[in-house]
Amino acid sequence: MKSRTNRVILAGASLAGAIAALAQTAAPPEMPAPSWTITPAVASQYMFRGVRLGGPSFQPAIEFDYGSLALGGWCNVPISDKVDGQSDPEVDFYGSYSIDVIKHTLNIAPGFTLYSYPNAARSQGFYKATVEPNIAANYTVGMVRLTPKIYYDVVLDGPTYELSAGTAIPLKGAGTELDFIATAGTYRWTTAVPDVTPDIKNWGDYWLAGVTVPFQINSSSKLTLGFAYTAGSNNFYKQGTAPRTINPRAVGHGVVTVSYGFTF
Repeated sequence: MKSRTNRVILAGASLAGAIAALAQTAAPPEMPAPSWTITPAVASQYMFRGVRLGGPSFQPAIEFDYGSLALGGWCNVPISDKVDGQSDPEVDFYGSYSIDVIKHTLNIAPGFTLYSYPNAARSQGFYKATVEPNIAANYTVGMVRLTPKIYYDVVLDGPTYELSAGTAIPLKGAGTELDFIATAGTYRWTTAVPDVTPDIKNWGDYWLAGVTVPFQINSSSKLTLGFAYTAGSNNFYKQGTAPRTINPRAVGHGVVTVSYGFTF
């Protein structure tokens, strides 16, 4: 998301003079030009909320930005170690709109994600698509940005609660920076598997800690290297009165990513 701030400083001996000066000199804020960003990327593992959904993967993305609006698409194409019905492939579409509450300090961003799995078979216990509206608050204090976020999947019928913290440390000698992020979350879904009675519930906790290093190639392109460790815990399935069973894919893994973004 992009934002611009136009400040008008008025000086005068009276309120009337100030208003007159404002009327003559103030202009509406300039709307940023729309832009597209295409980002091919490769990840050593596909991890989602502490659950391993695949091995090495190609993960291209495209995003359209216009002022406070962002719309995009993201795809996971497994290179090896495919997980049938989930990430083979996965194609997601998302959007968000940032609303300033306190300029440069606090904004609210409602959004959505549509997750789709073209090769998923409902008869084998997989959904072909789910939809997850969400809302985030981005609060900046000093060098740290805090982002509490709430999701609700209307197909899986359940919420996810997440808190992230991020900061950037400049590396002036190298012409780049270290971008750190830490995330913790928990979710509980009521209908994790389609067309079964009674419903199968799935719940779990997860966390992630990582760092990325961006390298500006030119004014429109950037190479980014990243590493994160993420893990899932307390992740179970449960149907009716049957005993709960552990989700074997909720594990801990290090993930290396390489991406190249081109904006025009």
